[in-house]
Amino acid sequence: MKKIRTKKNWITEHLRDEYVQKAQQDGYRSRAAYKFLQINAQYKLVKPSHRVVDLGSAPGSWCQAISSLLSQAGEIYAIDLLPMDPVKKTTFIQGDFRDPNILSFLEKIIEKDPVDLVISDMAPNISGNKVRDQALINDLNEITLDFVQDWLKPKGNFVVKSFMGGGFDEFVIKLKKHFKRVIIKKPDSSRDRSAEIFLIGLEKL
Repeated sequence: MKKIRTKKNWITEHLRDEYVQKAQQDGYRSRAAYKFLQINAQYKLVKPSHRVVDLGSAPGSWCQAISSLLSQAGEIYAIDLLPMDPVKKTTFIQGDFRDPNILSFLEKIIEKDPVDLVISDMAPNISGNKVRDQALINDLNEITLDFVQDWLKPKGNFVVKSFMGGGFDEFVIKLKKHFKRVIIKKPDSSRDRSAEIFLIGLEKL
């Protein structure tokens, strides 16, 4: 009975959520679109001609937000384990970013030409074990940073989801070696109870 009541409360809260309602009105697939839009409004990450890699893209709300800011010259390359319905100006790859074959395919379609922006909203399936969950997202972030070092243009920008916990400070220090400025940001649209936080690397060195 308690589980049913808790689930019912969550659904009620979700439907009343300001950003859930706004996403429905604006045609975004999820409220997550506003996390990127709020970050971009402050730091001006996207220019019309930019080429962008979106890691952990499903259901596609970040792609939707970015595609609306791109000109005909701009393009998005998106990857996720889950399927994603088409988004304009977006080439989607379904697969595991950690799989060397998937990574090789991505490198081929971007034609070995470095990109302007890399974003990652990837996160592990939350187990409730904070130590385990932190270790998993740290691993994802490290792999993402490896990709950024190889495929992000000088002066390009980077946004990555993380959790506060063991290894977080060390990852921030590592980012500072590669970017002119590193910002820790929790957008207003990120729920207070969520452990997520975003790291923004501005102007790759």
